[in-house]
Amino acid sequence: MKRRLFLGSVPAVLALARTSAAFGQSLPEPAAEEVVQQPPFGFESVAAIAASLSARDWKNPSAPLTGTFKDLGYDQYRAIRFRREADPWKGIAGFGLDLLPPGMIFHEPVRMNLVRDGVPQPVPFDPAMLEFDAAHFPPEAAQTPPDQMGWSGFRVRHALNRPDVLDEMAVFQGASYFRVLGRDNRYGLSGRGLAIGTGSPEGEEFPVFREFWLHDPDPRTGHVTIQALLDSKSVAGGYEFILAPGRETLVTTRVALFARRKLERFGVAPLTSMFWFGPGDGAGQDDYRPAVHDSDGLQMQTGAGQWLWRALGNPAKLQISAFVDEDPRGFGLIQRSRSFDDYQDAEAHYERRPSAWIDPVGDWGKGTVTLIEIPVDSEFHDNIVSFWQPAAPLLAGERADFAYVQSFGTQVVPDRPLAKVVATRSGRSINGKGVRSFFVDFDLAPFVGRDDPVPNVTASAGSIDHSYLLRLPEQGLMRLAFEYRPNGALVADLRAEITAAEVALSESWLFRWSEG
Repeated sequence: MKRRLFLGSVPAVLALARTSAAFGQSLPEPAAEEVVQQPPFGFESVAAIAASLSARDWKNPSAPLTGTFKDLGYDQYRAIRFRREADPWKGIAGFGLDLLPPGMIFHEPVRMNLVRDGVPQPVPFDPAMLEFDAAHFPPEAAQTPPDQMGWSGFRVRHALNRPDVLDEMAVFQGASYFRVLGRDNRYGLSGRGLAIGTGSPEGEEFPVFREFWLHDPDPRTGHVTIQALLDSKSVAGGYEFILAPGRETLVTTRVALFARRKLERFGVAPLTSMFWFGPGDGAGQDDYRPAVHDSDGLQMQTGAGQWLWRALGNPAKLQISAFVDEDPRGFGLIQRSRSFDDYQDAEAHYERRPSAWIDPVGDWGKGTVTLIEIPVDSEFHDNIVSFWQPAAPLLAGERADFAYVQSFGTQVVPDRPLAKVVATRSGRSINGKGVRSFFVDFDLAPFVGRDDPVPNVTASAGSIDHSYLLRLPEQGLMRLAFEYRPNGALVADLRAEITAAEVALSESWLFRWSEG
């Protein structure tokens, strides 16, 4: 039945039939006249699949890893490569596509489809399409039967930095995670399809992308269109990502969610990053580097147009911050420190990690930009999560749509006339036990020619002392200095901006202080 549907098929009905068959369901055969009238496969096709899937009980997609792919270590897994001659896009100038093998932590089978002329064509998992490094594998490694295993994801290559080299530009692999690069970036933070229960006492639920539909790159625009089917115990969803590579790579995203149960704690447009230490937390790590992080702040533009900069930290205990808003204009995890001297790491090059900015399309209503900071003791664990959490729950059987543009690169935040935070530093003060000295540097340009700026510093608990401004023209900085006294508080939110005649000249600096 699947072959006949493929040959005479409606792409949307074909995809729905294939997905339903994979989950033990069957659909009535469409009449010939119905087939002809169907549109090419696209976002609404995947949304229809997700709606149908959400009406059925969830089934764990995991499959056992067998043969060559069982018990692989990190180095072994990296020694498996997709054969260049198997690249489905090898004839498309400027692009390449790698299908990624199962193994190591990647055990959920992911179905892959190529969409050509509006019709999906399945690409079954085949170890013969992979190259196994002889230093790690015997010659018969490629003969492992596929069994129930599938691909684990894919990598998009593009002439991003040089016209004659197909560099990695994006990778979708593991649960609903993906990474995207702008020009001259190295992988750092990750995007995700959906966050469910992140930071909650009940524990987090990790949705997975179970199937992808990859369209050939558009030779006119250079854009790549990808559809994805997301699934978890609580929700199914149809996704579309349109990648536009460049200095900053843009990912135009559409989402249709269908809940299996009432969903109250879910995060739209989630980002995941890493912050171990930096000069703002005064942690005193025994490390030769002055800072180690993929992102150093959460940037927000509220629905009212206010710009906020929340410096990140590595707390002693889990910290959750919720910034109430309505129809947010944008938010993202940003890497502002862009000098090698900020990190002194000649291998990791944290100064080249991309920032990510979420630009909502349409009105998102009421909700919160949520930031979660998890304590870590090394740079090998992502511990920062941000997302938009709608105020209204998603009810079982309902459809909820979201659209947004994700920007990945070095300069992703829109320009604004306000002075931005350049650096945050803190350390122990000599003026009393537990007192902290803070130094927040803003760029000086917005203050040139003005003699009247004043600092405005507040704390949700404890007290602020000795706040003052100091111009550093050689460094191009306006430095705000102050002391914070906890006065017995265990946690406090600090806030500062520079004003003149009660008008903000800087973005608002935010910081979560906690004891220990």
